[in-house]
Amino acid sequence: MKKSIIITFALAASLAAGAQQALFDVNNLTSPEVHADGTVTFRLFAPKAVTVEVEGDFLPPQVVDTPRGKYESAGKAALKEGEKGVWSYTTPTALQPEMYSYKFKVDGMDWLDPSNVYRCRDIASFANIFIVSAQQGDKGWLYDVNDVPHGNVSKVWYPSPTLQTSRRMTVYTPPGYDKGGRFPVLYLLHGAGGDEDAWTTLGRAAQIIDNLISEGKVKPMIVVMPNGNANCDAAPGEWHKGMYKPSFMGHQASKPVASTEESFKDIVSYVDKNYRTKANKKCRAICGLSMGGGHSFGISKLYPDLFDYVGLFSAAVSLNVRGFDGLNDRGQKVAPEVEKQLATMFAKKPALYWIAIGSTDFLYDNNKTYREYLTSKGYPFTYVETEGGHIWRNWRIYLTQFSQLLFK
Repeated sequence: MKKSIIITFALAASLAAGAQQALFDVNNLTSPEVHADGTVTFRLFAPKAVTVEVEGDFLPPQVVDTPRGKYESAGKAALKEGEKGVWSYTTPTALQPEMYSYKFKVDGMDWLDPSNVYRCRDIASFANIFIVSAQQGDKGWLYDVNDVPHGNVSKVWYPSPTLQTSRRMTVYTPPGYDKGGRFPVLYLLHGAGGDEDAWTTLGRAAQIIDNLISEGKVKPMIVVMPNGNANCDAAPGEWHKGMYKPSFMGHQASKPVASTEESFKDIVSYVDKNYRTKANKKCRAICGLSMGGGHSFGISKLYPDLFDYVGLFSAAVSLNVRGFDGLNDRGQKVAPEVEKQLATMFAKKPALYWIAIGSTDFLYDNNKTYREYLTSKGYPFTYVETEGGHIWRNWRIYLTQFSQLLFK
């Protein structure tokens, strides 16, 4: 009995010592280090490594050809080994204000930076992040947490009668919400592989809206970020299917009983009943990126009386009733049902129909086909084209621009 007690005590002491060591054995490398001149240095302690690279979106992108078109992937740069097994790389020029992501490759294997605790999940992979800012109002400042009034971000479970389940969404309420009054609502949708966490982590939506409100550039608004995967109730590991590996199309083994578009009224109904909203078309907006842009396209035409503002960010748009099934719909006849829905929606004169995409986005031709159709019908829309491809760097810009046009 005494021996058992002694062993248990020794194990507990060992665990406590390990925990204390974790508290005090702090990595003393600084990485990344943003210098005053805007250059950035990355460092990694890897004394037994043969090669070390940094892969990130701050480097010139690599263009990859695939059967579905050309994609841009993060560029790479080699680190040099210095004293005591510390490898380093400094950017040759200053980085522009922005939020950047990166990871190391050590002898070809992915490594997160152990000196940087800031990281984001994108589908099934993680990357470290850092922000470069030169002055108030630049992109880095917009994406950072600044000394301004902050809204609250909540994870909210709601019933979806259409999907016959309870689901989770992220809801941002603006500074001053607790003081009363009613607010307009922006419904902000993620892309394929994302979930209700995507826009608050990769998209920096809460920081963008906080900072724009503080500058008087957007009206205080509620922002609703639902899970757009009809076959998932919540983000991976956050619902009853457990800790499965995230995939591009949600939980592949689960089959939904209805589509995201068909079930979207459940979300709007819950929000209007449980938040102090201005529950009318003029005070509702919907936008989304990629798959979420396709959802925004489909939802706005399916429910033409719900949203006065529609934003399609690098959207996967289909003019046939089967849904998006290719990179463009050239040569395909527009389905009569889709044509009728769009005619009804534009007859109701939405305040803003906003389309944005990068010049090298693999969905560029798809969007061009849709713009040509809108133009042929005389339907008004606003078009914004930026550099770059199918990347979060563009989608954060689009949210920044689109939000400033709402609820005027």
